[in-house]
Amino acid sequence: MRSVTYSMNVSLDGYIVAPDGGFDWTVPDDEVFRFWIDEIREVGVHLLGRRLYETMLYWETADQDPSLDSATLEWAALWKPLPKVVFSTTLSEVQGNARLVSGGLAEEIERLRAQPGEGDIAIGGATLAAEAAASDLIDEYRAVVYPVLVGGGTPFFPRRERRVDLDLVETRTFSSKAVYLRHRVTHRPLP
Repeated sequence: MRSVTYSMNVSLDGYIVAPDGGFDWTVPDDEVFRFWIDEIREVGVHLLGRRLYETMLYWETADQDPSLDSATLEWAALWKPLPKVVFSTTLSEVQGNARLVSGGLAEEIERLRAQPGEGDIAIGGATLAAEAAASDLIDEYRAVVYPVLVGGGTPFFPRRERRVDLDLVETRTFSSKAVYLRHRVTHRPLP
């Protein structure tokens, strides 16, 4: 069965976006950017909320910019054809290799898991991830933690009052002092 992963850049105090909406502290250096290129190769379909989808629209035409370096063009070449599912109640259409869904995250994940296919089902965006986490649909949490405290904003982890046990699968420290943490949700049989 395909794994559902939630991956984002995050501040040390647990936020993906600062209170002012900024996330400039997450601009990756070459080493971290190369890491994300390797990560996206493992993705078979990407689920996005509206805000992240709109942020990532840049990559639909980035390959037309002749000033981009080879790594940026490589990312664009991987991202553009990647199947994307956009969850939104306000958008009326989406671009590129994306399709719009107005509800039913759990049903969509189960449908994707049942389909033959390679690669992870990746979730991007804290709101969408919180909904998936509330339904126990996330198999792995993957975070590149930046050495910065932003003091609030949009949290990486959903705020809910229940415990979720995790197993550490992988760590990696980058020369920029950012740290990659990959944890798998520990599934225990119900009593």
